[in-house]
Amino acid sequence: MMHWLKNKLRNIIDADDLHIAPFREDGTTYGTPTWIWCVAVDDALYVRAYHGKRSRWYQAACQQKAGRITAAELTIEVIFEQVEGPINDRIDDAYRAKYRSSSYLAPMTSAEARSATIKITPNPSVS
Repeated sequence: MMHWLKNKLRNIIDADDLHIAPFREDGTTYGTPTWIWCVAVDDALYVRAYHGKRSRWYQAACQQKAGRITAAELTIEVIFEQVEGPINDRIDDAYRAKYRSSSYLAPMTSAEARSATIKITPNPSVS
């Protein structure tokens, strides 16, 4: 599995303009890009669905497991992986640090959003 180059990950996190577009059911057409909050923990990129598992982009990411993101003036082919377990506590901390002044923070650290956490990594099979 590929990992993020530290400077590229930092640029994505700092830009705070990530749009996620999982593939549609055909596995080749990208879905409509959705703007979403992102955080980094241990040099990995994470996102959550505000509306939990019922979010369309989340369902597509889980089903297709691939797509692309655009952020920091980059378009990157990626792999999506569902996340569970104790790492969610550290992801919560990252959300709190980055978005502490937002009224949307509480919903993004709720059990519903935590249940819909995705790790995003560059797709090594796409150059």
